[in-house]
Amino acid sequence: MNLLTSNLETAPIPVWALLLIMLWVLPWKGYAMWLAVKNNQRNWFIALLILNTLAILDIIYIFFVNKKKK
Repeated sequence: MNLLTSNLETAPIPVWALLLIMLWVLPWKGYAMWLAVKNNQRNWFIALLILNTLAILDIIYIFFVNKKKK
């Protein structure tokens, strides 16, 4: 057993859970950031880039804030 294996086995969050979280967050974040750039909303882009909220902020932007601008 090497150091990497022992750390992965005792990690508080399993690796498969982190991969699922990444698969959930990345499409939402990418789409929200793309909309912010398209709508010339630099402050939203920066907030979406910096804050990691498990896609909650991204979803709020996509479905509520972006709709107001149209």
